[in-house]
Amino acid sequence: MNNFFSDTKEAFSLKSNFELNRAYFLFNIIGNSTFVKITTSLTKFALRFHLPVVPIIKATVFDHFCGGVNEKDCIPVINRMFDKNVSSVLDFSTEGFDSEKEFDECLRKKISIIEFVKDRKEIPFAVFKPTCLGSTGLFKKVSNLEKLDDLESDSWNRVIHRFDLVCSKAFDENIKILIDAEEVEVQNAIDDLAIKMMRKYNVSSPIVYNTVQMYRKDRLTYLDEMISNKLNKDVTFGLKLVRGAYMEKERKLADLMNVESPICNSKLNTDKNFNSGLDFVFNNLKRISFVCASHNEDSILKVIEMMKLNGLSNNDNKIWFGQLYGMSDNISFNLASKSYNTFKILPFGSVKNLMPYLIRRAEENTSVQGQTGRELQLILKEKQRRSLL
Repeated sequence: MNNFFSDTKEAFSLKSNFELNRAYFLFNIIGNSTFVKITTSLTKFALRFHLPVVPIIKATVFDHFCGGVNEKDCIPVINRMFDKNVSSVLDFSTEGFDSEKEFDECLRKKISIIEFVKDRKEIPFAVFKPTCLGSTGLFKKVSNLEKLDDLESDSWNRVIHRFDLVCSKAFDENIKILIDAEEVEVQNAIDDLAIKMMRKYNVSSPIVYNTVQMYRKDRLTYLDEMISNKLNKDVTFGLKLVRGAYMEKERKLADLMNVESPICNSKLNTDKNFNSGLDFVFNNLKRISFVCASHNEDSILKVIEMMKLNGLSNNDNKIWFGQLYGMSDNISFNLASKSYNTFKILPFGSVKNLMPYLIRRAEENTSVQGQTGRELQLILKEKQRRSLL
């Protein structure tokens, strides 16, 4: 492991011995794919039939990966991290809405979050999941260029209006807004809405950031077409590059539909695609502000080296690094200790509503080769260091 990320004293400086031991326990469990599948099925069953499992979930996986039930719950975590120069991005991570009333309520929640963070330098971005503002079925139809009936057209216009209200509020308060990426079957509609918002709000400085999942085979083509489109000539692009969050689901869906998987065939190909995305960003740096949302040490080091080659200071506001709360503290806190712009995505919401997010975290750590092993290696190193004190 590169020495840049090997300082576990810095990485786990905010974790008590209890929290460190809990992390060790959780990542040991997550490393067992069979156990993860059984546990997630049992958890879904228990929640569905209102069995008393919420306190157990809250004290273990929820408290490790989430900031709290509401914004105020998150403040102690936010302040502690900012004392170490790590910013936060509050993510109201509930999903699965299916009614106009719920979409409007989610809109109000997103607006209220922007209002909550607008005067807090420790929270430089807001974020939202597009399908919390409209039905997944509608996003699928629009993505596939299917003809909408009058009722669907009216619903889609409301989705556009909700998007605009969120981005307009972010623009008015000068808060950067991250638009999450989702599954391939809804992403075309999300990309179209994101670029519409960029054309409107990213003329003088980047406000709207679209997320690009580089485990998709077509994303380099997407980036090239985006920047070469004459309609975008006045846009300052905001981009968040990630590897991707729906790998297992996308591959299963492709198998079910008997079509080629949109996902790269191997981790090596995904890494190459991601690094090519980084090259794209730095080759077009005059027009792009960028979030490197990665848990991969090699990718972070590549960005650091490219910043040096381009004469950028460690804290240049065009470049941010982001990781999920509860993961890769060795990256986040060591970057922040050297003044790189760094944030943690900090999910919050009820335990029940956050279960899809928590299950994805477990599945992602299980499926990504080496992720859980790295976490355990670092935790063990820190436990050993503390035992010698």
